[in-house]
Amino acid sequence: MEETAIIASPEAARVEKIAGLVHQILIELGEDPDREGLQKTPERFAKALRFLTSGYQQSPEKLLNGAMFSVCYDEMVVVRDIELYSLCEHHMLPFFGVCHVAYIPKKKVVGLSKIARLVNMFARRLQIQERLTSQIASAIQEELNPAGVGVIIEARHLCMVMRGVEKQNSTTTTSAMLGDFREHIQTRDEFLSLIRTKKP
Repeated sequence: MEETAIIASPEAARVEKIAGLVHQILIELGEDPDREGLQKTPERFAKALRFLTSGYQQSPEKLLNGAMFSVCYDEMVVVRDIELYSLCEHHMLPFFGVCHVAYIPKKKVVGLSKIARLVNMFARRLQIQERLTSQIASAIQEELNPAGVGVIIEARHLCMVMRGVEKQNSTTTTSAMLGDFREHIQTRDEFLSLIRTKKP
């Protein structure tokens, strides 16, 4: 009786390939990948990296589909202090911080958890903070067509903390303002005031 070949899933094959490359990197670093503490490191790293870049397998359309609702509400909606973790595309070191998102609905609102999921989707890619900020704002603008969108990200970058200039307390703030948030200073100021208000 012939043995049936076991076909690995595409994901398992990717993890195995990445793990093999990490194994070689450990050797090039002067390590012994066969020592006890490192024996499973290539596979663990590969799985972690696939998770941290899982945003490539998602799209705003699918993520927000089914979570948009027609309502008569035209005041600002703000979701603040959304934690984010991403990898910088220059050194593949983490950067992390918080994202504040606001929009002014015209005819549709989106489930609040979906905004946090949208932030995660774009953060789980190799990124620069500037692009990440713009992508979140553009996706909300395209999918909801609100009167305006504002996004602010405050983050710390380990490529500045652990290497390079080694400035442990440095933070980077980026913003993207579309529609009313760009055109009307009162709208922008209201957003800034709301995210600066202390939590109860």
